[in-house]
Amino acid sequence: MSAPSPSPVKTGPAPAARPPSRERGPGRARGLKRRYGHPAFFLFPLPALVLYVIFFAIPTVQAFQYAVTNWDGYSAEYDSVGLDNFRQLAGGDDLFSNAMTNSLKFMLVVVVFQTLFSLVLASMLTRNSRSSTLLRAVFFLPTILSSVSVAFVWKFIYDPNFGLANRALESVGLDALTSSYLGDDGKAIYFLALTQIWFHTGQMMVIFIAGLQQIPRELYEAAAIDGVSRWQRFRHVTWPMIAPATGIVIAYTTIQSFKAFDLVLGLGGNPPQGSLDILSTRIYTSFANSEFGYAAAESIVFMALIALVTVIQRRTVKLTQSGA
Repeated sequence: MSAPSPSPVKTGPAPAARPPSRERGPGRARGLKRRYGHPAFFLFPLPALVLYVIFFAIPTVQAFQYAVTNWDGYSAEYDSVGLDNFRQLAGGDDLFSNAMTNSLKFMLVVVVFQTLFSLVLASMLTRNSRSSTLLRAVFFLPTILSSVSVAFVWKFIYDPNFGLANRALESVGLDALTSSYLGDDGKAIYFLALTQIWFHTGQMMVIFIAGLQQIPRELYEAAAIDGVSRWQRFRHVTWPMIAPATGIVIAYTTIQSFKAFDLVLGLGGNPPQGSLDILSTRIYTSFANSEFGYAAAESIVFMALIALVTVIQRRTVKLTQSGA
């Protein structure tokens, strides 16, 4: 009896491995929850988003709508005037041109000196000692005051007859330096800037202290070993390392200076005199005069100016710190 012949072995390519099947159903839902969190978490920003849309997005869109009309703010009907409001702003409104000039002067002085003073104070008070903590609180104190309170305090200081500034100068024999301050049309905007700087320097100092305390000490130790001077250490170590803090301070100071509405009205009255009139008070005056369409056009120019100045400042700071 012969043995059975072996069955032939099948040859050929091995079957491809099946790709791992994706989780479906409850498994997939659990995976998404682990990755993105509970879906209810997305409801938390909803109140802030609703407020942002109602109080910022919708009014901004309406500003573009009313900027090309002559709406007085009360009438049910209004006419379209095209770009006439913008043409008048570009060449025929001396009050708006004066307010824009004052705003740029005010912003430039505040940004330069407030940033400089806050950086100097922060450099002196970086260490967490008791005296530094006490001095930080003293310099930060004006920030917690209301703008109206600050305006009344400095209105008393600037009073040309009974004010503290002139009396202090006279008491030390510097009568030649006494001034009418806010009554001097050529210098009033700079005295307003001085008040703003005193008001917010402590606030910006805190931001710089946070930035300075994040710089690794090893960088300063390496600089000391290399024998660099204090100026070189600041230029090549400190200044580039506080770039984020500097950007925040300059951007925030710029926006603050353009929004100094209540401080101007507190010092200069309503409406303020021409030498203290800035863009925010000029726009408010147009609204108060029932020129809503024209005020909307002024607001759009104001927003464009803030965006332009902020972009220029950020690029300038980035260039100076990259070349340090």
